[in-house]
Amino acid sequence: MEAAGPVTRTAARRRIAAAGIGDPGGARERRPGRRRPRRRIEEDQEAVFREVVSFTPNPLPDRYYDKDTTKPISFYLSSLEELLAWTPDVEEGFNVALGPPECRQPPLSSGRPRTLICHDMMGGYLDDKFIQGSAAQTPYSFYHWQYIDIFVYFSHHTVTIPPVGWTNAAHRHGVCVLGTFITEWKKGEQLCEAFLAGDERSHQAVADQLVLMAQFFRFDGWLINIENSLSLAAVGNLPHFLRYLTARLHQQVPRGLVLWYDSVVSSGQLKWQDELNEQNRVFFDSCDGFFTNYNWREEHLERMLGQAGERLADVYVGVDVFARGSVVGGRFDTDKSLELIRKHGFSAALFAPGWVYECLEKADFFQNQDKFWSLLEHYLPTHSICSLPFVTSFCLGMGTRRVCYGQEEAVGPWYHPSAQEIQPLFGEHRLEGDGRGWVKTHCCLADAWNGGSSLLIRGVIPPEVGNVAVR
Repeated sequence: MEAAGPVTRTAARRRIAAAGIGDPGGARERRPGRRRPRRRIEEDQEAVFREVVSFTPNPLPDRYYDKDTTKPISFYLSSLEELLAWTPDVEEGFNVALGPPECRQPPLSSGRPRTLICHDMMGGYLDDKFIQGSAAQTPYSFYHWQYIDIFVYFSHHTVTIPPVGWTNAAHRHGVCVLGTFITEWKKGEQLCEAFLAGDERSHQAVADQLVLMAQFFRFDGWLINIENSLSLAAVGNLPHFLRYLTARLHQQVPRGLVLWYDSVVSSGQLKWQDELNEQNRVFFDSCDGFFTNYNWREEHLERMLGQAGERLADVYVGVDVFARGSVVGGRFDTDKSLELIRKHGFSAALFAPGWVYECLEKADFFQNQDKFWSLLEHYLPTHSICSLPFVTSFCLGMGTRRVCYGQEEAVGPWYHPSAQEIQPLFGEHRLEGDGRGWVKTHCCLADAWNGGSSLLIRGVIPPEVGNVAVR
């Protein structure tokens, strides 16, 4: 590429002198066998200086864009080497969230039992990976944010970085977002041996990278899931790793969290306990919270009361919504598990609530989604957004057309989680009296004022009823 433009003789002299060419006192053009007349040089008012600029293409790594559409995407890391080699880069700016979680009431630190959802869906990084949105026709959408406190994005990749669309949507509702650091099988044993069995510099380097990622991409912490056996040396260093990671995260990420999943015990065996007990207590004591396995019974909860002490809310009792294994309740009976968990004052961790999308009819998704969460409503304390300005058109971040302040701009399906606006408390309000009156709120994709959807309020209000308020 060649750039040309007029410059003054003085500027030309400076450039040539800076390049170390000829006499800095004069910028004369010399040619073999020919001398330019001095009078001609003095008469010139300007000279043309040509500069050759070479450009070498520098393709972005594959992980930054979709190979089929070339659109920018959120990404994950598959190895310890990738994690340790990662550095913040300008190309990753697409993946940086808009900001921290909005101010909420009550705050996460209030001590009341919390609700966590662990989003595990078909390997992860589906339509949600497209940072600038996609034309997905029937995507999964989550919108019951006021019922939950923590959103974990889960996959089986070593380092699962939450797609920025999820982080933006969650933060807008005052919900914090965690990525997942997971090791599994024989490869996981080798990975853990590499960074845990040595001196402290090894595990501190991994922790520093995890903290830097959360800080750079603006999500809020990590779920640590070690699902493989460990050597005595590795398991001995594991609490040190957790303590260092937690302390560093608290320094760099406001309200940051590190949670441990119930898997390895203090002997290094992979042995799920379905409870907090003396065999895994050391990991609970080294971080912000403990996520139990799913095959518990009420007696497990009763035993944990003594183990948790004043940290009942830091124990997240796992509920597999798919109801795999021997569980109290899942699917549309998940409320049975929640009832026992809340009875004993613990927090709840709902694993894969996307069951309603994966296993039931896509055409009935919104109906099933609303049914699932309405059955749990009694056990899910809500939170409110308390930051101003407070503005919403109730858009879900998806639709069959795009509307801007009442004017249709485009027709066709779209899905963009970052565009989701603040959602209400969905639910049904029964009026007092003979039971004839009720009011219910729904998502409405049939019409929109701004975005792709609106809020539909419908019901039956008897004539004798005066004012009706819906939260």
